[in-house]
Amino acid sequence: MENLGYLLAAYTVIWAVVFGYILYVQRKQRRLQRQIDMLKESADK
Repeated sequence: MENLGYLLAAYTVIWAVVFGYILYVQRKQRRLQRQIDMLKESADK
């Protein structure tokens, strides 16, 4: 029980990395979707 602080810190860091990665992938997916939409519009013309 004396290392509980380290365990909590490790879980906090891990969850921060996971959420950061999710945000990164989400942002990248949005950018790709915009490019797909632009390509569809230019192909329709």
